[in-house]
Amino acid sequence: MNSLRLILTKKETYASFASSLCLLFFLLLNGCATSQPTAPPTIAAPVASVPSSSQLSDKRIRAVLNKAYTTHKNNQNGKNADYIKALAEVDSRLFGITVVTADGRVFDIGDTQSKFSIQSISKVFTYAKIMQENGPAVVREKIGVNATGLPFNSVMAIELIPTRSVNPFVNAGAIASTSLVAAKNSAGRWKSIKANMDAFAANELEFNEVVYDSEVNDNLGNQAISKLLQAKGRIYSDPLEATTVYTKQCSVNVTSHDLAVMGAVLANRGINPISGKKIIDAANTPYILSVMATAGLYDNAGGWLYETGTPAKSGVGGGILAVVPGKLAIGVFSPPLDGFGNSVRGQLAAASIIKDLGINPYAFGE
Repeated sequence: MNSLRLILTKKETYASFASSLCLLFFLLLNGCATSQPTAPPTIAAPVASVPSSSQLSDKRIRAVLNKAYTTHKNNQNGKNADYIKALAEVDSRLFGITVVTADGRVFDIGDTQSKFSIQSISKVFTYAKIMQENGPAVVREKIGVNATGLPFNSVMAIELIPTRSVNPFVNAGAIASTSLVAAKNSAGRWKSIKANMDAFAANELEFNEVVYDSEVNDNLGNQAISKLLQAKGRIYSDPLEATTVYTKQCSVNVTSHDLAVMGAVLANRGINPISGKKIIDAANTPYILSVMATAGLYDNAGGWLYETGTPAKSGVGGGILAVVPGKLAIGVFSPPLDGFGNSVRGQLAAASIIKDLGINPYAFGE
């Protein structure tokens, strides 16, 4: 009997060890245990916040914008995303910064009319779309709002976390969000999403066929995510159709100017300060900004928030969008990324502007 117990104990030990090895192997496949090749840039400490956008004079904003541009223009750290061929071929020297205030003033410097694919920043506006259509309670229940602590394209997060889609800024949540947009079919869903993005930008945005073709032929990972969501009951249209529409929304072209205008809608309580049109209800903007704060910059969202106190979203096309509620939005374009997939110069420039204007929401004035 004691011999039998010993044999069973050894078998349990071996099984436990084997299970641990399998889990480690799965973590490695999902990118959870890999080191990041390029560290995020070092950002200066915050300074005291000013009360409102009206106290930000044109002269002051221009001076701060010029400083951010000239200070970081020659920074060559990071590299373009290379897993999408079209992104790898973008000129890495391009660098543009735009600030749009909540009262509609616009400040541009650098390559602010250079177009690039919006990529994951599009998730913000589809999230805003389903928030407007369904309300915050439904979105929280059907999509989720918590950070995963895992890579943005993790399959394991779907298996481990009960809400499955988790939040609208990881790929699972973004595809589920796309599927939740009210429409009769794929064409109607894409038309609604694109019209919403145009309204945020106060501009008819271009569709980048080259980027789309590059991505749609190599999105098997996202297709797998969509099918797994279907198995978990967390997708709300045909999964492959939703994946295709999601790929389309990531392939829309924007400029740093467009991004800043789009962000200014959120800074201005849902009203586009350029077009004057109401895009979303003011009551919905805090729910959008809060998830940008906790999950907007991939696995470095916490580091960004710690240094700037500002909701933001990045995309592997080189865009950064930062929003200071009630004051302004910052759009930056610079293709080279750090190991987290965030624009190096984009982070440095946006953080510099936030610091020098004293608009970190958590840094109270004297």
